Amino acid sequence: MPCLNEAETLKKCIDKANKWIESSKIDAEVLISDNGSTDGSQEIAKSLGARVVDAPEKGYGAALHYGSMQAKGDYIIMGDSDDSYDFSQLDNFIAKLDAGYDLVMGNRFLGGIEPGAMPWKNKYIGNPILSWIGRVLFRCPAKDFHCGLRGFSKKAFLGMDLRTTGMEFASEMVIKANLMGMRICEVPTTLSKDGRSRPPHLRPWQDGWRHLRFMMIFSPRWLFIYPGLSLFFISMACYFSLLFGPVSFNGVTFDIHTMLYAQTGGMIGLISCCFGLLIRMFGIREGLLPNHGLMDTVQSKAVLEIGCILSIILIIVGVYIGMDTLDFWANNSFGDITYGILLRKISLSTMIMMTGFMMFFMSLTAGFLSLPLKRSSK
Repeated sequence: MPCLNEAETLKKCIDKANKWIESSKIDAEVLISDNGSTDGSQEIAKSLGARVVDAPEKGYGAALHYGSMQAKGDYIIMGDSDDSYDFSQLDNFIAKLDAGYDLVMGNRFLGGIEPGAMPWKNKYIGNPILSWIGRVLFRCPAKDFHCGLRGFSKKAFLGMDLRTTGMEFASEMVIKANLMGMRICEVPTTLSKDGRSRPPHLRPWQDGWRHLRFMMIFSPRWLFIYPGLSLFFISMACYFSLLFGPVSFNGVTFDIHTMLYAQTGGMIGLISCCFGLLIRMFGIREGLLPNHGLMDTVQSKAVLEIGCILSIILIIVGVYIGMDTLDFWANNSFGDITYGILLRKISLSTMIMMTGFMMFFMSLTAGFLSLPLKRSSK
């Protein structure tokens, strides 16, 4: 059996939920998704009228996903059974769901946080920063990205097609709902101190990093494409300003050495853009990201063929400049020449060839990702 504090905490949560269901006069159930507990809490929940389901996979997200899949109602309200959320105050969630919202998020900063209920690093650093990043990357209206109390329709939940099994589940739900154009709103929610005697499973820094990593992966534009484009154009501006000779500024002379670094920056930026596009295509293909009209155009045969043709042209141009450089050296009897002229032409030749090959491989890979998926055997 669990220790008294845990048992009393679970009873409080279920009692509050049952009283709310009774007072609201709605057809609802209390469902506990168990993730392999060995403290006897399943029997306590059943004795209080709750339905207990056994999640076959370990993990915070796995338990919530399995419980949501097993829920019978049209609406689902999820929350932790640690008495930190008041399950007797759920009317606002139902009202918003009845109004047509697909996902209703609790906002602890609007409803109030009891002293000691949230670690200072979560309250003043983790949650505000991660919520701000989520609004910037996904234009999401939620200002408390990781509130554990939230409601959603069963239809919306199935449409989200959530995949993660860990703490990232909370972020994935909000991100997927926003990317799919679902209606999202927030309601004030009070956060109380955890009623259990044992410390919570949360690991602020590790879990925060997992949430941040997940958000960045789900936004290839901000992770790869926008930084890549910025680096590419800035580097190319520097490169071509030095291609025909040194440039002096404020008493400092920039020459071939700076130009080679600019070339490297341009290539890194181009690689970053290619990775961003491929990840976006893969995400759409696997149902992780919503479709995008531009991606449909990129994946069309005409665009991919044009990309291959342009890449071949660039490779030929690069080889031609390289051969011209070799001829220039031959005309000087393969002797000593001004290294600046030679290196500039070699740099231009290699950069154009690398760009051509990257475009060629990018086009072939994009073509592979645009192939039809395997037909279902059903």
